[in-house]
Amino acid sequence: MLERIRPLALLIGRVGIGVVFLVHGWQKFTTMGLSGTTAFFEQIGVPLPGLAGPAVAVLEVAGGLALILGAALPLAGTLLALDMVGAIVFVHGANGFTADKGGYEFVLALAVAAVAIGFSGGGSLALDALWQRRRTPAAL
Repeated sequence: MLERIRPLALLIGRVGIGVVFLVHGWQKFTTMGLSGTTAFFEQIGVPLPGLAGPAVAVLEVAGGLALILGAALPLAGTLLALDMVGAIVFVHGANGFTADKGGYEFVLALAVAAVAIGFSGGGSLALDALWQRRRTPAAL
């Protein structure tokens, strides 16, 4: 029974967390704009904000899509988790743990979820799994 539910559970997790990252990254292009994102990164002391701002925006959009599709999961999960570590260090860490005070609670949950999904294999409904099956010769 669990083997039938597992692919669906992993799909739901991938899509849910992927959408959060995708929308958060998309806001850096639209709501804030890349110039606003870069200015914010400069204000909070992120090194090389002119490079980091656009890179983070692209990472969050591409990484979110990768989670949703189940593609390059270990790479996407690791990079998104590192992105959230940066958010903790530069934005949320000084505000304590709880999210209601701007703390790192939610950001930490996103980092952990990204790693868990990234190394879960994604389930049989992930592009990584489909690609692996395509590359594996049929058993004789």
